Amino acid sequence: MDLGVSGKVAIITGGSDGIGLAAGERLAAEGAKVALVARTQADLDAAADALRASTDGEVIGIATDVRDEAAVKAMVDAVVEKWGRVDILINNAGTSSAASFEKMTDEQVMDDFTLKVMGAIYCTRHALPHLKIAHGAICNTTTPGGKAPGARSQPTALSRSAGISLTKTWSKEFAEFGIRVNTVCVGLLKSRQHRRRWEQAHEKDPNYTLEEHYARMGQSVPLGRVGEATEAGDVIAFLCSGAASYVTGTAINVDGGTAPVV
Repeated sequence: MDLGVSGKVAIITGGSDGIGLAAGERLAAEGAKVALVARTQADLDAAADALRASTDGEVIGIATDVRDEAAVKAMVDAVVEKWGRVDILINNAGTSSAASFEKMTDEQVMDDFTLKVMGAIYCTRHALPHLKIAHGAICNTTTPGGKAPGARSQPTALSRSAGISLTKTWSKEFAEFGIRVNTVCVGLLKSRQHRRRWEQAHEKDPNYTLEEHYARMGQSVPLGRVGEATEAGDVIAFLCSGAASYVTGTAINVDGGTAPVV
C-alpha cells in the first residue's frame, strides 16, 4: 500500500528506539523526511544512521527534552529551517510509571504528567502553525489503560487518559484546518524498558533468556505473545498517512486483545 507520504515531513518524539523508531522507519521507507527526537544525541545519531541505511531516506536526529517548551520550539524551528514544513507530528515520548496510590509520590505524578501530557502540548503548540498550512496529521501514543485503568496503574493511566482526551478535543478543534488527530493505545510490546528488566533478572539467573522473558510476559496476552514495535509503528504511520484521510478523533488499541474495552 502506498501511504501517500512521500516528501512529507514528520517529527517523532521518543524516536530513538521502540515504537517511535519503528514509525520513523516505515514513514522513511514510504518517502517521508523524518526528524527523530529524544534526549540523547548519541542514541539519535545511531538511530538516524540505521534508518538511512535501511530506507535510503532523509532522517535526522535532534536532541530535545520535550518537557522544556523553549527546547521544543527550537526543535520545531530547526526542522522547518531544514525542510520548510511539518506535515506529521507523532507525540510518542514517554515511559511506564506505575505504583499503588499509597506509594505514589507527588514528584512521580508531576514527572509523568509533564513528560507525557505537557510534552505533547508543547510539541503540538509549536508544530500547529505548520500543520495548519500542510493540513497535516497528529498521532499521540497512549495506552488502553487510559480508557480502562487497572489497580496500581497510576500515574501512567492518568497521563494516558489525558492524552486520549486531548486527542478527541484536538480532532474537533483542528478539523477546520484539515488536521486529523488520532491516538494509538499500545499494550505489551518489546522495548528497551522490558529488555532492561530482563537484564536485571539475567544477572541473577544467567540461564534466564530474553526469549523466555518475553514468553512469560506474553502469557497474559490473548494472542499469546508480546508485540513487536513495528506492529504499533505501522499503525501509527497509517493513521498519519493519506490512506487514513477520513479517520480522526479515534483511539485504536494495539495490544494483542488485552484491553477490556474497544
